[in-house]
Amino acid sequence: METCDLRIDAGWIVPIEPPGALPNHSLIVDAGQIVAVAPSVAAETRFAALEHVRLPRHVLMPGLVNAHTHAAMSLFRGIADDAPLQVWLEQHIWPREARFVTPDFVHDGARLAAAEMLRGGITCCNDMYFFPDASARAFLELGMRAMLGLPILDFPTPYAPDADGYLTRGLAIRDALKHEGSLAFSLAPHAPYTVGDDTWKKIVVFARQLDLPVQTHLSETAQEVAASRTQHGAPPLRRLHDLGVTGPQFIAVHGVHLAPEDMGILSANGCHVVHCPVSNMKLGSGIAPVAALIGSGVNVALGTDGAASNNRIDLFGEMRLAALLAKVATGDPSVLPAQQAVHAATLSGARALGLDGRIGSLVAGKEADVIAVDFSSLEALPCYDPVSHLVYAIGREAVTDVWVAGVRRVADRMLQTADEAAIAASAHLWQERLK
Repeated sequence: METCDLRIDAGWIVPIEPPGALPNHSLIVDAGQIVAVAPSVAAETRFAALEHVRLPRHVLMPGLVNAHTHAAMSLFRGIADDAPLQVWLEQHIWPREARFVTPDFVHDGARLAAAEMLRGGITCCNDMYFFPDASARAFLELGMRAMLGLPILDFPTPYAPDADGYLTRGLAIRDALKHEGSLAFSLAPHAPYTVGDDTWKKIVVFARQLDLPVQTHLSETAQEVAASRTQHGAPPLRRLHDLGVTGPQFIAVHGVHLAPEDMGILSANGCHVVHCPVSNMKLGSGIAPVAALIGSGVNVALGTDGAASNNRIDLFGEMRLAALLAKVATGDPSVLPAQQAVHAATLSGARALGLDGRIGSLVAGKEADVIAVDFSSLEALPCYDPVSHLVYAIGREAVTDVWVAGVRRVADRMLQTADEAAIAASAHLWQERLK
């Protein structure tokens, strides 16, 4: 028999590649990597595991990939609800950031967010916020995978005085942490309307020289698109394309107001779009043309945005709403079926981050980022199609166990690498200061 570190038997495995659900299968893990996905009967005679976990009423699936968030903003959860985007940003969020955002704030907020994400089955996130080194400490403490967006703006904040300061500081952080295997990096200019042409040109040079992805908020509101046409004579994406920003490592976040020309640019250049349905709904931004994007060949991932504009960092909720919104927006109930929604929350997210060779599906050779979802509750019965249930019936509260690179980070709904009471106490202290 072959020896291995871990064998997990499950009622079903949803590997993403291939699509569908495999009943009564086992996942075999050794040295943090997936060795095999095999029928449990065959695994019994083939593998001798040091640890054997039996979950007969669970679905095993890849860890979810939250392709856009601002983790530290979990400490702003519930501030200035029910306000439009520009009012929310300019009158409520930016003034508080100027006053309160420090490395300690970012670390504590990112730690709170990481705990919420892991408990909800998110094993990897694409973060964009100030003091990314402080966020990195939190992700490393909890054992979560992350891409760190190095923020860039043309105006001063407590993090940096100007665009060159953002670039210098961000690249120094990347150099200091680039050997951490669970971290990746990208350049993260906030948006076309907060970054000028000269800075975009510098970003393109650094991205190409250092082989770094570029992520930015793009065409989130109709007002943003109209203002870009007035100021620059072109919509935001056309402007960035003309500046050389687009390509296979370009990640457009939101993309709510994309014209057919925009979709053609994204498709022709192999770009990615991160759909954040809950945040777009809550801020009244609109409904992204997800069906048209996918139909044009654009890779569409899912993100939550920050807890300040969503209130939940919940990718199960995003899957469900993405599928339902696509149907109501097109009048076609067959658009964005459950399998495609799950793909968007796993492998499509990994692909957007350039990590699809390592995570995003349960296939031999990839790292064992795995979650177990409990299907034994009354709310999950009866179950005819486990994939459908993951999107339409089950929520994040059904996640019981989480492994990242084969290491158990959540066991029976409890974090294994952090003190939940300490995280809660820290959040209460920040609440007293912020209110």
